[in-house]
Amino acid sequence: MSPSASGARPVGATDEVSSAAGVQQMFNQIAHRYDLLNHVLSCNVDRYWWWRTARRFDAVLKRGDATVLDICCGTGDMTLALLKRRPQGARPVLAADFSHGMLARGAEKFARLKSNNGGAVAIEADALHLPVAPASLDLITSAFGFRNLANYEAGLREFYRALAPGGQLGILDFSEPGGALGKFYAFYFRRVLPAIGAKLSGMGSAYAYLPSSVANFPPPEEMLPLMRKVGFADVSWTPYTFGIAGLYRAVKR
Repeated sequence: MSPSASGARPVGATDEVSSAAGVQQMFNQIAHRYDLLNHVLSCNVDRYWWWRTARRFDAVLKRGDATVLDICCGTGDMTLALLKRRPQGARPVLAADFSHGMLARGAEKFARLKSNNGGAVAIEADALHLPVAPASLDLITSAFGFRNLANYEAGLREFYRALAPGGQLGILDFSEPGGALGKFYAFYFRRVLPAIGAKLSGMGSAYAYLPSSVANFPPPEEMLPLMRKVGFADVSWTPYTFGIAGLYRAVKR
């Protein structure tokens, strides 16, 4: 894996500490418009991606005693998709993010839930330093957040530490499709999307960062060996919507 793909590097960041601080500040600033922009820029396809990801973990989610963490939960949409598959009386889903602004939006959504499936508990926490005991989780999911970690291998190692033997991991994130679609997508993602995002959010730098973060993120042929190196078994990548996004899955040995 090349050094450039070791972790997220926003403009101006020189190391992991400044990278994490830059990402945290950026998401705090766009939190108030994050949901609107996600739905507009993805043409609402993101809702389908969350549903499809949750469905892949249906068996563990339907176990009421399963301990589930949605890390880098943002405003909580992946968490809500997981909750729809939880039984009555289940343990709450842990929803964690290190952006206070994003997490506050998610907590508002969780507070409005009128269900008896355990709900969700919002936790302000860093994905590289999870506030959980070793081998204590049955499932960890991350939707469009793992790509923003300052160190991808360290993130995977922390997830491995936190998962119980047999525990599952699901990382949903963007990818770069090939072929003619890839060329059209690259134009949209690098030219059109940042312009729309900047206009709607007033934060041009945040939506310039998005395509660069995807370009910097390891492709499946690099990510899957990294997951195996950390110790995960049964690793796989399933493309969504022609490879615009995809789900990485793995199991702790």
